[in-house]
Amino acid sequence: MSTRNNQSNKAAARERLREERERQARKDKVRRQSIVGGSVVVVLAIAAGVGFAVVQSNKPDHWEAAKKVTNVVAPAHTSGTDGTTVVIGKSTAKKTLQTFEDPRCPICASFEQTVGSTVQNDLDAGKFKIQYVGATFIDNSSNGVGSKNALSAMGAALNVSTDAFMHYKTALYSAKYHPEETQDKFAKDSYLIQVANTVPELKINAAFQKAVKDGTYDAWAMKMSAAFDKSGVQGTPTFKMDGKTLTASDGSQNPPMTVADFNAALTKALG
Repeated sequence: MSTRNNQSNKAAARERLREERERQARKDKVRRQSIVGGSVVVVLAIAAGVGFAVVQSNKPDHWEAAKKVTNVVAPAHTSGTDGTTVVIGKSTAKKTLQTFEDPRCPICASFEQTVGSTVQNDLDAGKFKIQYVGATFIDNSSNGVGSKNALSAMGAALNVSTDAFMHYKTALYSAKYHPEETQDKFAKDSYLIQVANTVPELKINAAFQKAVKDGTYDAWAMKMSAAFDKSGVQGTPTFKMDGKTLTASDGSQNPPMTVADFNAALTKALG
């Protein structure tokens, strides 16, 4: 190989090496820009996410907001402030049985399944009227919303008729549909409507279903719950007549949970 060719080859090799280094430098520059650009995008995305989370965390909870509503839509067949007085029964009945219940309360469900028909028969016979007071305290202990949502749906049933309200309450407390206390099934509108479709007055009732889905009586439910909180009653079910609590027996603090105990307590209360 000649010296000239050797030098030419060396020069060509050096040129190729220089070009390769320049190409690599350009690639590295592009890669660095991509990484930086990507990092900026990620940072911006994180910042946007954090901003969204902050906005969401500061957004009032629906039920908390419902508590503050001043122009409450109350169901038909109610009276008093914000429609929280719910009295059902014959106007000729001289006595009123105050009934304090939480829709998710398992003991309320047990009472309804055992004594509910007796209460309904006495109500129909005019032995007493019922003043219903709804509670939602189980939601507070379980971080749920089922008591509130069911109470709102009961308001929608009450708006249809007092019979619809009583029959719907019975269905919600039934062995078939009442969930375990730890299950928040009443949080779902679809489940509440499913139960309502077993009640003649509410079956495929478009107005009722719309009220449930729209939360028409959510604010009313919260006002009713507040009325329970102000009552001083500590648990459900609780039954009062003339300000006195009906109990299973003298000296007991427990509600009457059998037909015999309820009849005995009621007879004493009616005087």
